[in-house]
Amino acid sequence: MTPSPIQFKVPEIETERLLLRTPQAEDYAVYRDFFADAEASHFYGGPFSAEQTWRLLATDIGHWLLRGYGRWAVVEKDSGRMIGGCGLWWPEGYPRRELTWWIAPSARRNGYALEASRAVIRFGYRTLGLDLVETHTKDTNLAAQALIQKLGGTVFAREAFPDGHTRNVYALPDL
Repeated sequence: MTPSPIQFKVPEIETERLLLRTPQAEDYAVYRDFFADAEASHFYGGPFSAEQTWRLLATDIGHWLLRGYGRWAVVEKDSGRMIGGCGLWWPEGYPRRELTWWIAPSARRNGYALEASRAVIRFGYRTLGLDLVETHTKDTNLAAQALIQKLGGTVFAREAFPDGHTRNVYALPDL
């Protein structure tokens, strides 16, 4: 007998083109394909094996229970297709909470990361009542830096992280 999954309610967010919802077991194939792609997942620690990716999906779901916030699955409303993830993330051992996102290569260049990030920033300030929504990125991640600039991010710190990289930390304004 297979036990029933624990039921918990992650708030959904709708934007003009996107639905941000709880990651689900059915999203595994999108996770697997993204994180197996060395180029796509380079700045996220990839590539990962299928087993490692399954654990990442489980971590995204569990983060909501442990922290009360997390990463949503990003879904195109028109197609119903899951295209990535976006949310607030604070793994144990890291010095800060951060806005983070990933978008499948086939869905890039449509402004989805910007649209989802704006919604998550609003959620952080207006729903969670955070004093600061922030993000950080490796110096070589030029695409992330361009998105951070579009979001109005400003550098307020430079810190060493447990993965051995020193990063700029950006404050993101309420939008």
